[in-house]
Amino acid sequence: MKLAALIRGDLRFQFKYGFYFLYLFFTLFYIGLLAAFPQSWRQKAALLMVYSDPASLGLFFMGGIVLYEKSERVLDSLAVSPIRTRDYVFSKLLSLSVISSAVSLAIGAFGNILSSPPSFFVAIVMGSCLFSAFGLIVAARIKTLNEFLILTVPLQIFINIPAIWYIFGARPLWLLLHPGVCMIELFTAGPYSLIALLVLTGWTIPLFILATRAMDKAFETLGGVKL
Repeated sequence: MKLAALIRGDLRFQFKYGFYFLYLFFTLFYIGLLAAFPQSWRQKAALLMVYSDPASLGLFFMGGIVLYEKSERVLDSLAVSPIRTRDYVFSKLLSLSVISSAVSLAIGAFGNILSSPPSFFVAIVMGSCLFSAFGLIVAARIKTLNEFLILTVPLQIFINIPAIWYIFGARPLWLLLHPGVCMIELFTAGPYSLIALLVLTGWTIPLFILATRAMDKAFETLGGVKL
């Protein structure tokens, strides 16, 4: 019940502060771009757009949400409540994955890359949770948006470069160790989809645990002293 209440609260927060309208804008913008591309470019462009949605927007939105909650003392209230940290983290990751899934499915359908909708959906949800967990880990440790932006630059390079390389034709098998590459493999229902699913799971679960530990430490040090 507490987890369900947290998820409802996060969804209401996202709606109140315009997340859905912003995602709607990005969806229409991406679809407009796809319509303007030649047919031969459309699938690769759609893959890139779908991948960048959970990878980039989820990461930055998570940072903004946590920094807002710090500034408004929301975390102070949660720290003395019976809410478990893992429920807080799970609610954040799942609520953002709802928006990412809706946007990505719309773009994927228009870009004709839904060769296996179940595989596509699993990749989006797990990828969104994974990259949002990255954002949560960084945001738990910093106090300003500038700090967050600086710290996420190398993270963005790590997240994006191998996946983009894979989209545009570089396909060495060792790249499947990268979570973003695993997402692309699942998007396209490639021959290594099972391996990609296992590797992506192997990234997502530890990142969830690390995000939970990072928020545990953040709760313990609220107010400038360790509780």
